[in-house]
Amino acid sequence: MPTKFDSTLPANKTTRVALLGFGTVGSSVAQLLRAQKFPGVELTHIYNRNIDRKRTGDTASKLSPSILWTEKIDDILNNPNIDVVIETIGGLSPMEQWLKTALTAGKHVVTANKQLIAYKGAALVKLARQHNAALVYNAAVAGGVPVIPAVLHGLQGDTVRRIAGILNGTCNFILSGMEAGEDYHDMLETAQAAGYAEADPSADVDGYDARAKLCILARTAMQIGLDPDEIPTATIKTVRLVDFHYARELNCTVRQIAQVSVDGTHVRARVGPTLVPNTSPIAWSHGTQNLVMTTGEFGGDVVFSGHGAGGNPTAVAVVSDLLAVAHGSASVSLPVKQRPVTGEVMAPWYLRFVVQDKPGIISAISGSLARVGANIDSILQRPGYPKDALPFVVTTEPCLTSTIEAAVAAIAKMPTMLEQPLCLQMLTDEDKSA
Repeated sequence: MPTKFDSTLPANKTTRVALLGFGTVGSSVAQLLRAQKFPGVELTHIYNRNIDRKRTGDTASKLSPSILWTEKIDDILNNPNIDVVIETIGGLSPMEQWLKTALTAGKHVVTANKQLIAYKGAALVKLARQHNAALVYNAAVAGGVPVIPAVLHGLQGDTVRRIAGILNGTCNFILSGMEAGEDYHDMLETAQAAGYAEADPSADVDGYDARAKLCILARTAMQIGLDPDEIPTATIKTVRLVDFHYARELNCTVRQIAQVSVDGTHVRARVGPTLVPNTSPIAWSHGTQNLVMTTGEFGGDVVFSGHGAGGNPTAVAVVSDLLAVAHGSASVSLPVKQRPVTGEVMAPWYLRFVVQDKPGIISAISGSLARVGANIDSILQRPGYPKDALPFVVTTEPCLTSTIEAAVAAIAKMPTMLEQPLCLQMLTDEDKSA
């Protein structure tokens, strides 16, 4: 969690800031600092590789000529005149060591690096405390949505039992576009062109970005530490337009959902594409919006929503963190307990099959489900598809994750199956596992 600290910055002293990274987020941070001209805050250094290419661009040309551009990280880490380091590069290495060096030197750190905080946050927070420095990472979750400070300061009086929502704006952009009839690959290319997705989009579309953010939220709101690698994660790449057609018949849509819940001694978590009822606020989130729902034991449901992808929303969160540090704002700090996690939930399931149509297929699928104790709720088959590549859907009554996975593994071996069946959890209004 963000560490509580006593500001070492005198009231009338200018806060000197170094920026690590001048990509989508970093350049937006620099633009915002230039445009807003916050009193007492000065951007003095920018670090990036291939600095000559970066400093000759349109964005860089508008910045103060007094800024020192450098390709040498030691110009930042070993400079005693720098008060705050803003990190927007991302990744675990070498960033972990760089930020350790900055914190050990007593420099305050603002970061949007969700992978680093998810995996190494506890150790970095401890190091920051030891050196009376601030480590602030509100920008690491939900971009411009101030969900971490809201949870940290507004919900600590409650006991948060569940968190569920959309934590990746790129996936939401793609899936909500598919909901409107667009192709997955076309939406991905549009997201990349707009700066919402990287050239390699796997961290977004395969769920690793949302998983890291979920771990940060669990630590912040529930005071539980989770190993990201223990959380089951599924890709959105297997979702097709036909799934949105069938979802519409079920009064649902498809979204990438990250969810964690605490039930007694069990912590349950998963990340992946999920059928969401159209009556849920989660289904109303479109484009790059993020939406987080927390459920407290005493306060009930609270919803946070806003744009979560792109440079500007994240830059707003980064600069807000910077201003909090510059003004010596302290954060609540509560003990965190490391907990094991399971992906086992009790839920209804959506199963989409693509088959070479022959007599007896439904009977065979029903038999496989029955053998593991899973009951069919409905069977849907839309007209107009060829018999040699027929997509149809089976929904089940609530059953355990392990039960439905065993059934799908058996069904996938049937010779009439043309591809791996798609299995999606279905959220319901009464679902207590999400």
